[in-house]
Amino acid sequence: MPKRKAAIAVGGVAALGAAALLLPNANASQDKDQASSAAGTAKTLKAKDASDLSAQVRKILGDAFAGSYYDNAKQQLVVNVVSGDDNVVVQAKKAGAVVREVANSTAELKAAARTLKAKATIPGTSWAVDPRTDKVLVTADRTVTGAQWNRLRSAVRGLGSGMATVKRSSGTFKTFLSGGDAIFSQVQGGNVRCSLGFNVTASDGSPAFLTAGHCGVAAKDWSDSQTGQPLATVDQATFPGAGDFSLVKYNDPATQAPSEVNTGNGQTVQINQAADATVGESVFRMGSTTGLHDGKVTGLDATVNFQSETDPNGVDTVTGLIQTDVCAEAGDSGGSLFTQDGSAVGLTSGGSGDCTNGGETFFQPVTAALQATGATLGNAGNAGNAGNGAGGQAGAGAGDQSGAGGQAGAGDQSGAGAGGQAGAGDQSGAGAGDQAGAGAGDQSGAGAGDQSGAGDQAGAGDASGDGSGAGDQAGAGDASGAGHAAGGGAGTAGHGATSLTGTR
Repeated sequence: MPKRKAAIAVGGVAALGAAALLLPNANASQDKDQASSAAGTAKTLKAKDASDLSAQVRKILGDAFAGSYYDNAKQQLVVNVVSGDDNVVVQAKKAGAVVREVANSTAELKAAARTLKAKATIPGTSWAVDPRTDKVLVTADRTVTGAQWNRLRSAVRGLGSGMATVKRSSGTFKTFLSGGDAIFSQVQGGNVRCSLGFNVTASDGSPAFLTAGHCGVAAKDWSDSQTGQPLATVDQATFPGAGDFSLVKYNDPATQAPSEVNTGNGQTVQINQAADATVGESVFRMGSTTGLHDGKVTGLDATVNFQSETDPNGVDTVTGLIQTDVCAEAGDSGGSLFTQDGSAVGLTSGGSGDCTNGGETFFQPVTAALQATGATLGNAGNAGNAGNGAGGQAGAGAGDQSGAGGQAGAGDQSGAGAGGQAGAGDQSGAGAGDQAGAGAGDQSGAGAGDQSGAGDQAGAGDASGDGSGAGDQAGAGDASGAGHAAGGGAGTAGHGATSLTGTR
C-alpha cells in the first residue's frame, strides 16, 4: 500500500442507525455554547466543554467533589457534592454547574471499587462508578452463577447499604473480533481480524494507528486484506492490565494516514482532537460488522473481568475503561468511538450484547492510549509528518486516532480470540462460522441460543440481587452478541475490523 492513504478513515461499510443523526452536522457544534447570563445560573454547553468545566469545579470543591455527569437533554453539567463548605458550593454554581448533594464521596466509591477487586474478581463481572446514582454499578454476565454469584452478592452487601447495585447482563463479556475498516493478520489456525481505531503520529514522527491491545498481543503484522502483504507492525501493546490498546506503525514511512472516520456512503467525520469521555454525553461508534451506531457514556474508570483466552480458569482484568450503552458485535473490536464534533474518545474493547437487543460495551480511552504510547492525534503532532501537509500531524494525526484502532486489538481477541473466541464459541457453535459469515448471520445463529440462555440468566435471580438485575436480564440480547464474538474464533476471527486506514 504505497503512498495511498493507509487509513481511509474508519470503516468502509454502510452507515447504519445513527447516520441520519450524525452526518448532517458531522463537523458542526452539537450543542449551544452560551454562558449563563447571571451568576449561579447553569451554563448550556457542549459535552466536551462539560469535561473541562468538571475539572475546574473539581478543583473548587476539593474533597467535597463526588463526581459529575452531563445532562444531554438540558446540555448542562451536573456535579455531585457531599456536605462541606457552602462557600465552595456557591463557587461551583457560579462556575456554571448544576450542583446536587449526595451521600457517597468519591473516596468512598473508589474504596468500594478496590474492595470489589479484592473480593470479587470473577470472570464475567465488571464495575464502574455511576455518578447519576452516586453508586458503584456492578454487572454480572450470564456465566456468573452458583458459588460465584453468591460470592459477588456477598461482596456487594459487604460494601454497605446505598453503596452499590448489581445487575445482570444476558450476554457474556468478551472482546469483540471485528470493527470498522478491517485489518487482518495471519496466525496459526487462520486469520485474525480486528479494526483500526484512529490514525496517529508515533513519537518518532512515523505514521501509525491505534487499535485494541488484545489484537496487538495476538498478532504482530497486519494487512488491509486477508491475503495481503503486511503493511503495519505492532510497536506497543497493552492487554490485559491498565488498558486495552496497541500502537501499530505503518511499514512505509510515506503512508498518508488521515485523521478521519469513514461512516459509510462516502461520508467522513474529520477527527480534530482526542477528548476525555463524560458520563451522559452522546457518542458514536463505527464498526465493520454493524456500521454506525450511537448511544451514551454510562460510566468511567470501569473494570472488566474477561474470561482468560489462554487459561480456562483465569481472568483477564482490564481497568480504566469507558462504559457505554452503544451496541457492538463480533468484529467491531478496535473500532472508533467519537463525538459528533470530531473528538476521538475511545477504542472498542469488548462487552456483551448485540445491536438487536443492546448490552454493555467498553472502550479504551484514546487520551490514555496516546499518553501511554507517546503518539499524537490530529493537529497535536509534529508538523513534519511526511505527505500530510500542514503538520504531517494531520496526516498522521488522523492516523493517530486511527491508531486508536487499537480497538482493532479486538481482532487480537480474534487472534487469540480466534481460537479463544471460537472456543468461546460457547456463544454458540455459530461463533466461528458466525464470525466468518456475516454480521447478519452472526447475529442470528448463536445470538438466539445465547439469548435464550441469557434469559435463564435473568432467571438466575440475579435480578433479585437488584430489581435492576432483572431488567438487565431482559438485555438477554447480549447473549446473542456474545454469539457474535464467539464467531470470530474460527476462520476470519472477527468481522471487519478497521482497515489499516481508518478507525474500525
